[in-house]
Amino acid sequence: MLYDYAPEMIAVEASRYPSMQTIADDLGGTVEILPVPIPLTCIDGFGEASYGRPELMLDPGARRANSAWSFVDPSIGERFAAELDRDLRDGTWHARYRHLHTQAFFEGSLRLIVTRPSALG
Repeated sequence: MLYDYAPEMIAVEASRYPSMQTIADDLGGTVEILPVPIPLTCIDGFGEASYGRPELMLDPGARRANSAWSFVDPSIGERFAAELDRDLRDGTWHARYRHLHTQAFFEGSLRLIVTRPSALG
């Protein structure tokens, strides 16, 4: 959902972090990269936590709690809120994402990186 409304924010976030492969290579050993399912009832302030409750992202305080918004021009956040509000009011969001209201978990960008050291020699 965030990508549809604020692709600039997603792009900025992606550029701030190393790739999963870079992290795995740097850690060495046997590395597993596992998705972390986000529950519908998640109360954390990160963007994907409101996947089934998009109205939460209309609150400027909710957006300020997510540091990613501070890396894009404020006009992007304003556009995001205006377009999301419009789509929630006219039913566009519900037509596209109705299933998210009842989806128990969302597999977004969160990953758990588990590493096991190589055998010592």
